[in-house]
Order: sequence, then C-alpha cells, then structure tokens
Amino acid sequence: MRGVLALILAGGKGTRLEPLTRDRAKPAVPFGGAYRIIDFTLSNCINSGLRRILLLSQYKAASLNRHLNHGWRFLCSELDEFVDILPPQQRIDENWYQGTADAVYQNIYTIEQCRPAYVVILSGDHIYKMDYSELIRDHIESEADATVGCIPVSLEEGTEFGVMQIDSSRRIIDFAEKPANPKPSPEDPTQCLASMGIYVFNANFLFEQLCRDATDRDSSHDFGKNIIPEIIGPYDVRAFPFHDKNTGTRRYWRDVGTLDSYYEANLDLVSVKPNLNLYDSRWPIRTYQPPLPPPKFVFNYDGDKRPRVGKAVDSLVCSGSIVSGGEVERSILSSNVRVNSWASVKNSILFEGVEIGRDAQVQNAIIDKNVVIPEETRIGFDIEEDRARGFVVTESGIVVIGKSDSLGDYQMFRDSA
Repeated sequence: MRGVLALILAGGKGTRLEPLTRDRAKPAVPFGGAYRIIDFTLSNCINSGLRRILLLSQYKAASLNRHLNHGWRFLCSELDEFVDILPPQQRIDENWYQGTADAVYQNIYTIEQCRPAYVVILSGDHIYKMDYSELIRDHIESEADATVGCIPVSLEEGTEFGVMQIDSSRRIIDFAEKPANPKPSPEDPTQCLASMGIYVFNANFLFEQLCRDATDRDSSHDFGKNIIPEIIGPYDVRAFPFHDKNTGTRRYWRDVGTLDSYYEANLDLVSVKPNLNLYDSRWPIRTYQPPLPPPKFVFNYDGDKRPRVGKAVDSLVCSGSIVSGGEVERSILSSNVRVNSWASVKNSILFEGVEIGRDAQVQNAIIDKNVVIPEETRIGFDIEEDRARGFVVTESGIVVIGKSDSLGDYQMFRDSA
C-alpha cells in the first residue's frame, strides 16, 4: 500500500441531520456512544494498511479537527505516515469547494507532492467496515483506469445514489446519479447497483480528468454527476461489488444521511446480534478515548423511601456515565451521562454530558451534548407538545433536542467546548 494515497472527503454540511450538525460537520457527529462517524472510514484505512491519509474538510470543522488531533496523531511521520487535515486553501481560486471533484482538484498540488501511483477517494460520513486493500488489489490486477465500489440496494433507495449497469467483466457501461427511475440489476429486478462513493484512480489519470473537468463551465465538478459518467465508454471503468466473499451477501454499509437512518443505525447496535460488530478484535474501530472512570450503577434502598435502582438493559453505556437510581432500556449513553433517581430513558441516544433530572421520562429521543433535562420532564410522549417546544420531530416520531434548545424558561444547555 506504499504507493497509495487515501483522500477522505469530510466537508459536507449534513443539512438533513440538523440540529446535530448545527455546530459540527457530519463526519464529526457522534455514533455508537464512543465514536464519531469519521472514525469508521479512518479505521478502515488503518486496518487496510493505508497510512498516508489526507482529509479534506470545509464546513464547521472545529469539532472534527479537535477530534482528529486528540485521537489520530499516532502515525509516524518519519516513516511517511500521516493523517493530515486540508482545509480549503483557495490555492487555485477564491471559491469554496463547488463539488467533490472540485475539492480534490483544489488540493491537487498537495496530492502531487505525495507522489502516489494510485489514489483512493473515500467519503467520511458512512458507517461500515471494509478492507480497501481488496478493492485496490482488484483495481491493479484488472488494469482499470478507475474502479468504483458498489453495493446492491432497493430501487427505492437507488434514487438517492449513483446507479450503474455493468457487463459480465464488471466493466461499467452506464451510470446515472440519483435517477428518478433506477435501472434494475439483471440478476434481481427489485434491486439496483449503487455507488458507495468509493473510487480508486490511477493517479495520473485522475489528475487529467480533474483538470479537464475544472475547465468545463457547465460541470457541477462532482465525481458522481460528472467525472464518472464522462469517463465511462472512452476508458476502462470497473465496479467492485462490496459483498461477502463466502456467502455473496451484501455487507453492512449505512449512509446515515437523515435523522431517522442515523437513529436506526445507532439503535441496531444494542440488538442481540447487531449487523455491525464493534467487538471484532480483528478489525478494531479506533477513536479518541478520554481518561474517564468506568460507568457506575447506583442502587440504594432506605427504609420506607422509594428504592433507587440504577440499571441498564439492552443498552450501551460509556465511560464516566452514572445511572444513579434511574432506569435505562434499549438506549445508548455516551461518556459522562448522568441519569438521576427514578428517571426513565428508553429507546434513546444521549450524547456526552447529558443529564436526566429526577423523575424525568425520555423515550424515542436523540439528545445532543451537555443538554440538561429538568426534573419531572417528559420527552417523546406527546409529539405535538414536543414540536411546540421547538424540538425537531422526525417522520417516524423521534424527538431531537439540539445543544442550544431550551424548555420554556429553563435553559437546557450547559456551557462546554
């Protein structure tokens, strides 16, 4: 993997994840209690042997930069290993990134300085585990100009992705970005083949295509909309199906682009056999782990007083959290969360530093960092009441409380970095 450079596109606004993305980029949104979304792509790189990584940021990057500086500075620069953050430098012009291809083009000078033979372009906002070395090896052995990672999805889901048609040799013969009517796969008329936003290019070929696209005033300067459709036909562009080598079934890959899909992907982790295994020692997901004490569960019974039974069932509870006489069921508690006496938390995701007051009841909710829920408050029981408070309520009825939201005259947000 020495001749391979990984580029991670991590500058998306993540508008559909608001209010979780009001103050942070989508790749910096917490996931699974202990992680950020970006940790999955970065861990895939390290586990695949890719140790030369450039991360292209743009919007609301402070939280993302802080996380990377804390948790991803362990590579050895003396061995030409790095995870470097590239903010928009306006080196070529004065515009922000106009599209994914433009983001790479505006950093073409830095990329050339790394002298790669191959460039892997990745998205920083997907949840999955993938060995990129298999993809790169397939690209090299096929002698393709470019290779696109793909996965089968339903025709309904296909409207949100780039959809391709391939021949018997896996050469891409047709590609449409977010088509209204996706073309089904010949093998299964209920599914289509969707791009994962993962590309491998021969480096010189990539530079040529980026320079050509940059001069096209009608282009959106996007890989899915412009670069890939333009090179199909004249060049050898192949698909790499992301499936299990033994069973042929689809592997886990989630685009947590909406609040509902984000909620579902998180809550899947508390099931008995989650689709995404975080406990696989052969493929660890790395992140920044602050020096916090173990989680604590408080039980106290004092005579005739109400017993304080601190317990969590079918849940993930991270370091520093205290369930102090409250009850947690099918939920994810990030670090330094406190659930006070006789409080109830069900089917919910609590970010770092959240505090649930005594006798409060929370269900079907996502609560952002350092929010304090007052005593005896009910969240997720009356959707119209929650909307009236100004909280976001998703199509499936999940209540989302942002960092700056408040409940009446009671300020629910504690100051934090």
